[in-house]
Amino acid sequence: MSDHLRGKVAIVTGGAQGIGASYVRGLAAAGASVVVADLVAAEAVVKDVESLGALAIATRANVVDPASAQAMVELAVKEFGRLDILVNNAGIFTSLRFKPFGDIDSSEWDQVMAVNVRGVFECVKAAAPHMARNRYGKIVNIASGTVFKGAPMLLHYVTSKGAVMAMTRSLARELGDAGIRVNTIAPGLIMTDNVVANPNYRGAVMESNVASRAIKRAATPEDLVGTLVYLCSPESDFVTGQCLVVDGGSVMH
Repeated sequence: MSDHLRGKVAIVTGGAQGIGASYVRGLAAAGASVVVADLVAAEAVVKDVESLGALAIATRANVVDPASAQAMVELAVKEFGRLDILVNNAGIFTSLRFKPFGDIDSSEWDQVMAVNVRGVFECVKAAAPHMARNRYGKIVNIASGTVFKGAPMLLHYVTSKGAVMAMTRSLARELGDAGIRVNTIAPGLIMTDNVVANPNYRGAVMESNVASRAIKRAATPEDLVGTLVYLCSPESDFVTGQCLVVDGGSVMH
């Protein structure tokens, strides 16, 4: 374990699996106590954290439900005494299928927007007052490199992640005087188990994605952890309203 985040308390939404679980383990390895929030069971990730000698608890949370988001934050404060870090990782992605925008029905559009955009809003709304009391906080939202590429066939997803980036900038302005920094990570295509299982990302699609990178290899969840820890640590205390793309150099901006 390192001590970059020793004494800090973090919440990671969507932390039970995939990239979220890697975020949880990375924050714990850096010394943070972590609340692992998800709709599915997160006890396995909690055990991983405990094996690192860190503290973690699991909670079922629906980011779209204001009461659930509030309960998640209150649990963190009750169990660990404070809240310093919120990682808004929960989102809809791997269950989506490529389709022309005209084939996306309104209910699917609304579901993606509710989880990927309003879910971030609800969690920040619940967490920010607790951070403001301590005049310190780190909020890291998760966008996507597809925003910069204008990726086709996933219009609802790409639009939702563009909204997350816009929200980050406005929140950074609004929360700066309270000592809260708000930033975004925009991952490239990351080979989680769910991505590997999704036929959208096999063959030519994956090959062309890797070919577009300056560092030509597949990306793993662990590739994102260093950037996350930096944005959650005191080393980035003068960084806010920014978006860091972590995709091996496919997007350069």
